[in-house]
Amino acid sequence: MQALPNGVQTIVRAVADLCGASVDDARMLHEHSNAAIALPAARLLVRIAGSPEAFDRIRQSVEVTRWLAQRDFPCVKPHDLLPFRVEDRIVSVWQLLDAVEEPPGTGAELGRILRALHGQPAPPLELRRLTDPLASVASAIEQHPDGMTPQDRSWLTNRIDELRSAWATLTPPLSPGLIHGDAHSNNLIRLRSGDIVLGDWDHVAHGPREWDLIQPHYMRRHFNRHSEQELREFTDTYGWDVRSWDEFPTLIQVREITGLSPYIRKAPGQDWAREEVAHRVATLRDEDSAALWNPPPNSGIQTKVVAPQ
Repeated sequence: MQALPNGVQTIVRAVADLCGASVDDARMLHEHSNAAIALPAARLLVRIAGSPEAFDRIRQSVEVTRWLAQRDFPCVKPHDLLPFRVEDRIVSVWQLLDAVEEPPGTGAELGRILRALHGQPAPPLELRRLTDPLASVASAIEQHPDGMTPQDRSWLTNRIDELRSAWATLTPPLSPGLIHGDAHSNNLIRLRSGDIVLGDWDHVAHGPREWDLIQPHYMRRHFNRHSEQELREFTDTYGWDVRSWDEFPTLIQVREITGLSPYIRKAPGQDWAREEVAHRVATLRDEDSAALWNPPPNSGIQTKVVAPQ
């Protein structure tokens, strides 16, 4: 087994006991808002949510993807084992995909998969309602007040209040329904077959479809993840341009703030996260919409793993 943090080793062994799976080849893939550990021989992927409040969201991600997979929608597939707790961590187990790094998912593929998702009927289960996308970041500030300076905390708290009021008055032009909640190209997974599936369903909900459509524009603005051509292909394939909506600026401002949550939670104990929070808040205060932001440090950790044949 690859050297894993003690808490992660405990969780991996729990999965081994529950699934009867071999974990000798366990490998950490990434760790940010969630941790992901591959078990290649068992063809399983273990995902660990750090927030004890996440249980209902993780359970719903399993329920929705199981239903979508039954409808042949291209998404990750959960294992039969239901999500469970190990102390304050939420654990879910998924089928390990035969994924490859290249070529990455395109704007057109993201537009096509979101059009198919938004065309699905209502799932036969009670979906979480996306009524306050800023709840997580507000909670992070409250729980981790030392994650930023008092001045930044005061500004950000006030800004959240302003954007919550703006969100409450939005009148989206598209009908609300099933949304992924974090639909950007980093969550597209290329299979060895060439097909694309959509992963990371932790934020699945019933809400405005525009929330899914804002994600690639947010990624373009602050991470330079899409070219203008890719955004045009995304829009053309989906069939509607969210930028034509008068409330586009408000929506992307809400998205910018929500992206702070995992950094604020890590900031008290990790310098890189604290520095990134300060950097992002400074650019938001300056209304610098072209400022580039930094993703979590890679540290040489792989983002995908190929399952054995």
